[in-house]
Amino acid sequence: MTRPLPSWADGPARDAVLAFVEAVAVGPDALRPEERVAVFDNDGTLWTEKPMPTQLHFIVEQWKAAAEADPTLADRQPYRAAVSGDLAWLGAAVDKHYAGDDTDLKVMVGAILASTAHESVEDYHAAVASFYARAKHLTLGRPYADAVYQPMVELLRHLEAHGFACYVVSGGDRDFMRPMTLDYYGIPPERVVGSALGLTYDSGTNQVRYGTAFDYLDDGPLKPVRIWSRVGRRPVLAAGNSNGDVDMLRFVQGNPRSLSLLVHHDDDTGRGDVPYDAGAEQALSAAADHGFTVVSVRDDWTRVFPTEDA
Repeated sequence: MTRPLPSWADGPARDAVLAFVEAVAVGPDALRPEERVAVFDNDGTLWTEKPMPTQLHFIVEQWKAAAEADPTLADRQPYRAAVSGDLAWLGAAVDKHYAGDDTDLKVMVGAILASTAHESVEDYHAAVASFYARAKHLTLGRPYADAVYQPMVELLRHLEAHGFACYVVSGGDRDFMRPMTLDYYGIPPERVVGSALGLTYDSGTNQVRYGTAFDYLDDGPLKPVRIWSRVGRRPVLAAGNSNGDVDMLRFVQGNPRSLSLLVHHDDDTGRGDVPYDAGAEQALSAAADHGFTVVSVRDDWTRVFPTEDA
């Protein structure tokens, strides 16, 4: 018989997952299938987010091309970072967001809006799909399909085998994730919940296009709101890795039975997942008080990526 969750080490985290699934999906006290809903953050939870989230890699390419077309852009951020390859500024902007400072994030959002304004959703989808087909992770040097976390993909399959509907709920752009979630995670695009730019319908061309304003950032306290608006249920399992996931992890605990998983990037063994706590300090400090099950990348996963030997 195949061992469930083969890339998970024996220990409290794996035991907690298996015991929870057994309790809510097997036997006379099992939840009804429609109640078995699980939600997963994306960056840092289902795949690596360092040295910067994958979407930033795509956006940096767009900003660099824009600065080459209009050199005056290179004098200001974030175009200056894109042209110079200053990944530190970009990564720091994300870390500052998780620490509650959105100063640089607002600068980045303005440039994102400029790069997609009036573009059709189909054209954007095609550009993103093309990126996934050719791009490689900036430090691992492998396709992004091989930068997913193998243990989390196994968890998705284990949940689905027990009647769960799994959703991606991310602060990342919904339409940037949709072209890849089915192939990478087995999650269809209609189960992707994320941040979104405003949309308009152009009746003259019969196209849905991006507008010039941001609609919402699906992070922090907005995650439960977006889950409810999209799913219509309070999930029973949630997995995240950052301060922006705490509200989602607590939201599922409104159920009589729930499981909240917090992935801790503490692996210093050189397997490719850089250890870091930045952007997760509040979540890690709150884990014990709120009963989150902390998943140690170092101790709870016997391998990290699909192409790594167990």
